[in-house]
Amino acid sequence: MTKDRLVPLIVAVALFMENMDSTVIATSLPAIATDIGTNPLTLKLAVTSYLLSLAVFIPMSGWTADRFGARTVFRAAIAVFVLGSIGCALSGSLTSFVVARIVQGMGGAMMTPVGRLVLVRSIDRRALINAMAWVSMPAMIGPLLGPPLGGFITTYASWHWIFLINVPMGIAGIVLVTRYIDDVRAEKRERFDLIGMLLSGLAVAGLTFGLSVAGFDLVPWYVVVGLIGSGAIALWLYLAHARRTPEPIIDFSLLSLPTFRASVVGGFLFRIGVGAMPFLLPLLLQVGFNLTPFHSGLITFSSTAGALFMKAAAPRVLKRFGFRNVLTINAVLSGLFIAACGAFTIATPFAIMIVVLIVGGFFRSLQFTAVNVLAYAEVPAQRMSRATSLTAVGQQMSLASGVAIGALVVETVMRIKDQATITAADFPPAFLVVGLIATISALIFARLSVHAGAEMANRLPPPTTDPRPE
Repeated sequence: MTKDRLVPLIVAVALFMENMDSTVIATSLPAIATDIGTNPLTLKLAVTSYLLSLAVFIPMSGWTADRFGARTVFRAAIAVFVLGSIGCALSGSLTSFVVARIVQGMGGAMMTPVGRLVLVRSIDRRALINAMAWVSMPAMIGPLLGPPLGGFITTYASWHWIFLINVPMGIAGIVLVTRYIDDVRAEKRERFDLIGMLLSGLAVAGLTFGLSVAGFDLVPWYVVVGLIGSGAIALWLYLAHARRTPEPIIDFSLLSLPTFRASVVGGFLFRIGVGAMPFLLPLLLQVGFNLTPFHSGLITFSSTAGALFMKAAAPRVLKRFGFRNVLTINAVLSGLFIAACGAFTIATPFAIMIVVLIVGGFFRSLQFTAVNVLAYAEVPAQRMSRATSLTAVGQQMSLASGVAIGALVVETVMRIKDQATITAADFPPAFLVVGLIATISALIFARLSVHAGAEMANRLPPPTTDPRPE
């Protein structure tokens, strides 16, 4: 197997492990709580502590990779994640379990952005679309596979295996990274932005955690407002700090690049719709239609087939039609298929559900791949690490926003109806709203130049140097 194929596969397996583990715990909380002597609601701390750890440590991933080498950091991130997994499996108390989840989050925070950095620095730009297609799939498959897999393992084995299966995968990943991935690093060593790290960590943690619990009635409304407000204040302070710092830990000046700006801003809106799907769809199928978690998982997992079809089609589609056309039209189609899930009823044949999810999965996965690749079209090599950090932060916040918006719409519908329990009829407005938000991202992508990302799509170079969109 060539390097252009092997490196993306290694990175994809590591990211799949992290993406799946962030959701696999959801259906296993009651069993874990019983074993360690606490209640499931309190054990939500394990979920939030993982999210907070991700949010705090993601911003420093780019600098760390530049300073110590991408291979070294990626390998260490896998090792830390595996140690955290072992700690979770051996936990006998709430405290030890939460600490182990924080350790897992530290490893996961480094794996995603550094994994992408390994790709963009190891793979030729013309082969990046095919490589990124592999890496985009874990982001879709992991959240959908996690809950049913967690339920299956907990029911037929033991919840401990949810974390122990990461050990052989992690060891294999470390061996493969050591053997096949180059230890690329920045030629110039930059000073670590400690103040920026603290402010960005507070900003991302406050906003991400606040958005993650919004609409769930897990904490009082004023706590949610306080979290989001404190995160917004920290972000404002960080932006003021970054303007005075020559080497900020999160470099917002990258947004001056048209393709990077479209990828981050348009991608943020699009991922709100996609981020709500793993939350809304299983809840509709299990609570609204009374399906078992396993049967629900089989239906939701069908969208993976669409993602696999996309893997082969993405390079040809982007070469034929270009990034602007694909991203603009595909955003609308993806949004429509997300909204279409709101039309599911208990009488809808499973075959129709699966067809909608497979076709929708194809379009969503194609959009993921195109957005992720376009981000690096104009980024200079020396700023790649900062670009991966900023895109990872944006993705984390957009996914949390999607869940928050989906939950908030369902909660609002229930309040309007003055009902205490969720029914299937409460979900269509939520799918419609998040689908509409994903569709709106087309307005961002439509502003791109027709030649945006031409080199990466293996298209002929533009015949003119005029940068204005056509």
